[in-house]
Amino acid sequence: MQADTQTSPVLASVLMISAMAIIGVVDNVVILLAETIGLWQFHLSRAVLMLPLIVGLSLLGFGGLRPRRLGPVVLRSVLITLAMLCYFASLALMPIAQALAGLFTSPIFVLLISALVLRQKIGPWRILAVLTGFSGILIVLQLNPYEFDALTLLPMAGGLFYALSAIITRSHCAQESTVALLAAMVITLGLAGAIGVVALVVYPLPVSDGPNGFVTRGWVWQIGPAVPWIVVQAVGSTAAVFMLIKAYQIGDPSYVAVFEYSVMIFGPLFAWAAFGQAIGVIQIAGIALIALAGALLGWRAGRAPEPEEVT
Repeated sequence: MQADTQTSPVLASVLMISAMAIIGVVDNVVILLAETIGLWQFHLSRAVLMLPLIVGLSLLGFGGLRPRRLGPVVLRSVLITLAMLCYFASLALMPIAQALAGLFTSPIFVLLISALVLRQKIGPWRILAVLTGFSGILIVLQLNPYEFDALTLLPMAGGLFYALSAIITRSHCAQESTVALLAAMVITLGLAGAIGVVALVVYPLPVSDGPNGFVTRGWVWQIGPAVPWIVVQAVGSTAAVFMLIKAYQIGDPSYVAVFEYSVMIFGPLFAWAAFGQAIGVIQIAGIALIALAGALLGWRAGRAPEPEEVT
Protein backbone atom coordinates (compact mmCIF):
# COMPACT_ATOMS: atom_id res chain seq x y z
CA MET A 1 0.00 0.00 0.00
CA GLN A 2 1.29 3.45 -0.87
CA ALA A 3 2.53 5.20 2.21
CA ASP A 4 1.91 8.73 0.97
CA THR A 5 -1.80 8.21 0.43
CA GLN A 6 -3.95 10.41 2.65
CA THR A 7 -6.61 8.58 4.65
CA SER A 8 -9.86 10.18 5.75
CA PRO A 9 -12.17 7.57 7.32
CA VAL A 10 -14.97 10.04 8.12
CA LEU A 11 -15.12 11.48 4.60
CA ALA A 12 -14.82 7.99 3.12
CA SER A 13 -17.80 6.78 5.16
CA VAL A 14 -19.90 9.83 4.19
CA LEU A 15 -19.10 9.29 0.51
CA MET A 16 -19.92 5.59 0.70
CA ILE A 17 -23.23 6.10 2.51
CA SER A 18 -24.20 8.82 0.00
CA ALA A 19 -23.31 6.52 -2.88
CA MET A 20 -25.35 3.69 -1.41
CA ALA A 21 -28.34 6.01 -0.92
CA ILE A 22 -28.31 6.84 -4.64
CA ILE A 23 -27.76 3.22 -5.66
CA GLY A 24 -30.57 2.11 -3.36
CA VAL A 25 -32.89 4.34 -5.38
CA VAL A 26 -31.70 3.79 -8.95
CA ASP A 27 -31.30 0.03 -8.62
CA ASN A 28 -35.01 -0.23 -7.89
CA VAL A 29 -35.75 0.84 -11.47
CA VAL A 30 -33.88 -2.12 -12.95
CA ILE A 31 -36.97 -4.29 -12.57
CA LEU A 32 -38.88 -1.75 -14.69
CA LEU A 33 -36.44 -1.70 -17.61
CA ALA A 34 -35.94 -5.48 -17.37
CA GLU A 35 -39.49 -5.81 -18.69
CA THR A 36 -38.30 -4.56 -22.08
CA ILE A 37 -34.56 -5.05 -22.65
CA GLY A 38 -31.80 -7.46 -21.66
CA LEU A 39 -28.87 -7.25 -19.29
CA TRP A 40 -26.27 -6.88 -22.03
CA GLN A 41 -28.11 -4.17 -23.94
CA PHE A 42 -28.67 -2.40 -20.63
CA HIS A 43 -24.95 -2.32 -19.82
CA LEU A 44 -24.06 -1.19 -23.34
CA SER A 45 -26.76 1.52 -23.47
CA ARG A 46 -25.97 2.78 -19.99
CA ALA A 47 -22.25 2.98 -20.80
CA VAL A 48 -22.99 5.04 -23.90
CA LEU A 49 -24.97 7.50 -21.77
CA MET A 50 -22.50 7.56 -18.88
CA LEU A 51 -19.33 8.27 -20.86
CA PRO A 52 -20.34 11.84 -21.89
CA LEU A 53 -21.23 12.55 -18.25
CA ILE A 54 -17.82 11.28 -17.16
CA VAL A 55 -16.10 13.47 -19.77
CA GLY A 56 -18.12 16.36 -18.35
CA LEU A 57 -16.81 15.60 -14.86
CA SER A 58 -13.28 15.75 -16.23
CA LEU A 59 -13.93 19.07 -18.00
CA LEU A 60 -15.33 20.48 -14.75
CA GLY A 61 -12.04 19.72 -13.03
CA PHE A 62 -12.88 16.56 -11.08
CA GLY A 63 -9.94 14.67 -12.59
CA GLY A 64 -8.24 13.58 -15.76
CA LEU A 65 -9.33 10.73 -17.98
CA ARG A 66 -5.89 9.18 -18.54
CA PRO A 67 -4.73 6.57 -16.00
CA ARG A 68 -1.27 6.91 -14.48
CA ARG A 69 -0.77 3.15 -14.36
CA LEU A 70 -2.81 1.42 -17.02
CA GLY A 71 -2.25 -2.14 -15.78
CA PRO A 72 -3.81 -1.83 -12.29
CA VAL A 73 -6.66 0.27 -13.66
CA VAL A 74 -7.50 -2.31 -16.32
CA LEU A 75 -7.24 -5.15 -13.78
CA ARG A 76 -9.55 -3.33 -11.39
CA SER A 77 -12.10 -2.73 -14.16
CA VAL A 78 -12.03 -6.36 -15.26
CA LEU A 79 -12.55 -7.53 -11.67
CA ILE A 80 -15.57 -5.26 -11.21
CA THR A 81 -16.99 -6.41 -14.53
CA LEU A 82 -16.59 -10.05 -13.51
CA ALA A 83 -18.28 -9.28 -10.19
CA MET A 84 -21.26 -7.67 -11.89
CA LEU A 85 -21.57 -10.46 -14.47
CA CYS A 86 -21.49 -13.14 -11.76
CA TYR A 87 -24.11 -11.31 -9.76
CA PHE A 88 -26.52 -10.61 -12.61
CA ALA A 89 -26.07 -14.09 -14.11
CA SER A 90 -27.01 -15.56 -10.74
CA LEU A 91 -30.31 -13.68 -10.88
CA ALA A 92 -31.41 -16.04 -13.66
CA LEU A 93 -30.52 -19.11 -11.61
CA MET A 94 -31.70 -18.37 -8.06
CA PRO A 95 -33.88 -16.03 -5.98
CA ILE A 96 -32.60 -12.48 -5.81
CA ALA A 97 -32.22 -12.78 -2.02
CA GLN A 98 -29.56 -15.46 -2.41
CA ALA A 99 -27.84 -13.49 -5.16
CA LEU A 100 -27.66 -10.37 -3.01
CA ALA A 101 -26.43 -12.29 0.02
CA GLY A 102 -23.68 -13.86 -2.09
CA LEU A 103 -22.55 -10.52 -3.51
CA PHE A 104 -22.52 -8.88 -0.09
CA THR A 105 -19.97 -11.37 1.19
CA SER A 106 -17.44 -8.93 -0.31
CA PRO A 107 -16.68 -7.16 3.03
CA ILE A 108 -15.89 -10.57 4.54
CA PHE A 109 -13.48 -11.27 1.68
CA VAL A 110 -11.94 -7.80 2.09
CA LEU A 111 -11.32 -8.51 5.75
CA LEU A 112 -9.83 -11.95 5.12
CA ILE A 113 -7.57 -10.76 2.30
CA SER A 114 -6.44 -7.73 4.30
CA ALA A 115 -5.56 -9.89 7.29
CA LEU A 116 -4.22 -13.09 5.69
CA VAL A 117 -2.65 -11.85 2.45
CA LEU A 118 -1.75 -8.21 3.09
CA ARG A 119 -0.83 -8.94 6.74
CA GLN A 120 -2.70 -5.93 8.06
CA LYS A 121 -3.60 -5.74 11.75
CA ILE A 122 -7.34 -6.18 12.04
CA GLY A 123 -8.73 -5.64 15.50
CA PRO A 124 -11.61 -7.65 16.96
CA TRP A 125 -13.91 -4.63 16.93
CA ARG A 126 -13.63 -4.38 13.15
CA ILE A 127 -14.19 -8.13 12.82
CA LEU A 128 -17.25 -7.85 15.05
CA ALA A 129 -18.60 -4.96 12.96
CA VAL A 130 -18.23 -6.89 9.69
CA LEU A 131 -19.88 -9.99 11.13
CA THR A 132 -22.69 -7.88 12.61
CA GLY A 133 -23.34 -6.20 9.28
CA PHE A 134 -23.30 -9.49 7.43
CA SER A 135 -25.70 -11.00 9.97
CA GLY A 136 -28.01 -8.07 9.35
CA ILE A 137 -27.92 -8.76 5.61
CA LEU A 138 -28.88 -12.40 6.17
CA ILE A 139 -31.77 -11.35 8.41
CA VAL A 140 -33.02 -8.71 5.95
CA LEU A 141 -32.93 -11.21 3.10
CA GLN A 142 -34.48 -13.98 5.25
CA LEU A 143 -32.43 -16.82 3.78
CA ASN A 144 -33.14 -20.47 4.53
CA PRO A 145 -29.83 -22.13 5.56
CA TYR A 146 -31.29 -25.59 4.94
CA GLU A 147 -31.70 -24.97 1.20
CA PHE A 148 -28.06 -24.47 0.23
CA ASP A 149 -27.27 -25.02 -3.45
CA ALA A 150 -23.90 -25.12 -5.20
CA LEU A 151 -25.15 -22.28 -7.41
CA THR A 152 -24.78 -20.04 -4.36
CA LEU A 153 -21.06 -20.02 -5.18
CA LEU A 154 -21.72 -17.94 -8.32
CA PRO A 155 -22.76 -14.69 -6.57
CA MET A 156 -20.17 -15.40 -3.89
CA ALA A 157 -17.60 -15.41 -6.69
CA GLY A 158 -18.97 -11.98 -7.54
CA GLY A 159 -18.37 -10.95 -3.94
CA LEU A 160 -14.78 -12.18 -4.16
CA PHE A 161 -14.10 -10.30 -7.40
CA TYR A 162 -15.65 -7.15 -5.93
CA ALA A 163 -13.51 -7.46 -2.80
CA LEU A 164 -10.36 -7.82 -4.90
CA SER A 165 -11.28 -4.73 -6.90
CA ALA A 166 -11.82 -2.77 -3.66
CA ILE A 167 -8.38 -3.72 -2.35
CA ILE A 168 -6.70 -2.88 -5.65
CA THR A 169 -8.48 0.49 -5.66
CA ARG A 170 -6.77 1.39 -2.40
CA SER A 171 -3.41 -0.36 -2.79
CA HIS A 172 -2.62 0.38 -6.44
CA CYS A 173 -5.12 3.00 -7.67
CA ALA A 174 -5.28 5.48 -4.77
CA GLN A 175 -3.29 8.05 -6.74
CA GLU A 176 -5.37 7.64 -9.88
CA SER A 177 -7.94 10.16 -10.92
CA THR A 178 -11.37 9.06 -9.72
CA VAL A 179 -12.75 10.06 -13.12
CA ALA A 180 -10.19 7.86 -14.89
CA LEU A 181 -11.17 4.86 -12.75
CA LEU A 182 -14.85 5.50 -13.38
CA ALA A 183 -14.30 5.83 -17.13
CA ALA A 184 -12.27 2.62 -17.31
CA MET A 185 -14.93 0.71 -15.38
CA VAL A 186 -17.77 1.99 -17.57
CA ILE A 187 -15.87 1.24 -20.77
CA THR A 188 -15.17 -2.32 -19.59
CA LEU A 189 -18.80 -2.91 -18.63
CA GLY A 190 -19.90 -1.43 -21.96
CA LEU A 191 -17.56 -3.75 -23.85
CA ALA A 192 -18.89 -6.70 -21.87
CA GLY A 193 -22.42 -5.63 -22.81
CA ALA A 194 -21.46 -5.38 -26.48
CA ILE A 195 -19.86 -8.81 -26.43
CA GLY A 196 -22.95 -10.26 -24.76
CA VAL A 197 -25.30 -8.69 -27.31
CA VAL A 198 -23.24 -10.01 -30.23
CA ALA A 199 -22.99 -13.46 -28.66
CA LEU A 200 -26.77 -13.65 -28.20
CA VAL A 201 -27.34 -12.56 -31.80
CA VAL A 202 -25.01 -15.27 -33.10
CA TYR A 203 -26.09 -17.89 -30.54
CA PRO A 204 -29.59 -16.92 -29.35
CA LEU A 205 -30.92 -18.50 -26.16
CA PRO A 206 -34.52 -19.14 -25.05
CA VAL A 207 -35.99 -15.97 -23.57
CA SER A 208 -38.71 -15.83 -20.94
CA ASP A 209 -41.23 -13.00 -20.83
CA GLY A 210 -40.70 -9.98 -18.59
CA PRO A 211 -37.85 -9.65 -16.07
CA ASN A 212 -37.20 -13.41 -16.12
CA GLY A 213 -35.67 -13.01 -19.58
CA PHE A 214 -33.31 -10.22 -18.51
CA VAL A 215 -30.10 -12.25 -18.75
CA THR A 216 -30.77 -14.20 -21.95
CA ARG A 217 -32.51 -11.45 -23.93
CA GLY A 218 -30.47 -10.13 -26.86
CA TRP A 219 -30.82 -6.84 -28.73
CA VAL A 220 -34.29 -5.26 -28.63
CA TRP A 221 -35.16 -2.44 -31.04
CA GLN A 222 -38.37 -1.30 -29.34
CA ILE A 223 -36.76 0.09 -26.18
CA GLY A 224 -38.89 3.22 -25.77
CA PRO A 225 -40.40 2.26 -22.37
CA ALA A 226 -36.96 1.43 -20.98
CA VAL A 227 -35.18 4.63 -22.08
CA PRO A 228 -36.24 6.85 -19.12
CA TRP A 229 -35.07 4.20 -16.64
CA ILE A 230 -31.77 3.74 -18.46
CA VAL A 231 -31.23 7.51 -18.19
CA VAL A 232 -32.04 7.45 -14.47
CA GLN A 233 -29.59 4.57 -14.03
CA ALA A 234 -26.87 6.30 -16.06
CA VAL A 235 -27.04 9.63 -14.22
CA GLY A 236 -27.47 8.09 -10.78
CA SER A 237 -24.75 5.50 -11.30
CA THR A 238 -22.28 8.11 -12.55
CA ALA A 239 -22.66 10.15 -9.36
CA ALA A 240 -22.83 7.15 -7.02
CA VAL A 241 -19.91 5.19 -8.47
CA PHE A 242 -17.77 8.35 -8.51
CA MET A 243 -18.32 8.71 -4.76
CA LEU A 244 -17.87 4.97 -4.19
CA ILE A 245 -14.49 4.92 -5.95
CA LYS A 246 -13.36 8.03 -4.07
CA ALA A 247 -14.34 6.41 -0.77
CA TYR A 248 -12.10 3.41 -1.47
CA GLN A 249 -9.27 5.72 -2.52
CA ILE A 250 -9.22 7.68 0.73
CA GLY A 251 -10.36 5.00 3.19
CA ASP A 252 -9.11 1.59 4.22
CA PRO A 253 -11.05 -1.08 2.27
CA SER A 254 -11.89 -3.22 5.30
CA TYR A 255 -13.36 -0.10 6.96
CA VAL A 256 -15.13 1.42 3.95
CA ALA A 257 -16.62 -1.88 2.74
CA VAL A 258 -18.85 -2.18 5.81
CA PHE A 259 -20.72 0.99 4.85
CA GLU A 260 -21.81 -0.66 1.62
CA TYR A 261 -24.27 -2.57 3.80
CA SER A 262 -26.27 0.67 4.03
CA VAL A 263 -27.65 0.00 0.54
CA MET A 264 -29.83 -2.58 2.26
CA ILE A 265 -31.34 0.26 4.28
CA PHE A 266 -31.96 2.71 1.45
CA GLY A 267 -33.06 0.11 -1.11
CA PRO A 268 -35.92 -1.42 0.91
CA LEU A 269 -37.01 1.98 2.22
CA PHE A 270 -37.33 3.37 -1.31
CA ALA A 271 -39.08 0.21 -2.49
CA TRP A 272 -41.56 0.65 0.35
CA ALA A 273 -42.14 4.35 -0.41
CA ALA A 274 -42.33 4.03 -4.21
CA PHE A 275 -43.78 0.56 -4.76
CA GLY A 276 -45.48 -0.23 -1.46
CA GLN A 277 -43.23 -3.20 -0.66
CA ALA A 278 -43.72 -3.98 3.03
CA ILE A 279 -40.82 -4.17 5.51
CA GLY A 280 -41.40 -6.71 8.26
CA VAL A 281 -40.28 -6.61 11.86
CA ILE A 282 -37.52 -9.15 11.20
CA GLN A 283 -36.20 -7.05 8.31
CA ILE A 284 -36.21 -3.95 10.51
CA ALA A 285 -34.13 -5.87 13.05
CA GLY A 286 -31.65 -6.75 10.32
CA ILE A 287 -31.47 -3.14 9.19
CA ALA A 288 -30.77 -2.13 12.80
CA LEU A 289 -27.81 -4.55 12.87
CA ILE A 290 -26.48 -3.02 9.66
CA ALA A 291 -26.70 0.47 11.15
CA LEU A 292 -25.02 -0.80 14.34
CA ALA A 293 -22.11 -2.18 12.31
CA GLY A 294 -21.54 1.20 10.68
CA ALA A 295 -21.78 3.04 14.00
CA LEU A 296 -19.32 0.63 15.61
CA LEU A 297 -16.79 1.15 12.83
CA GLY A 298 -17.14 4.92 13.02
CA TRP A 299 -16.67 4.88 16.80
CA ARG A 300 -13.49 2.79 16.61
CA ALA A 301 -12.08 4.93 13.79
CA GLY A 302 -12.48 8.01 15.96
CA ARG A 303 -10.71 6.47 18.96
CA ALA A 304 -7.51 5.13 17.41
CA PRO A 305 -5.64 5.02 14.09
CA GLU A 306 -6.82 1.80 12.40
CA PRO A 307 -3.36 0.45 11.42
CA GLU A 308 -2.40 0.42 15.12
CA GLU A 309 -5.61 -1.22 16.33
CA VAL A 310 -4.90 -4.42 18.20
CA THR A 311 -7.81 -4.65 20.61
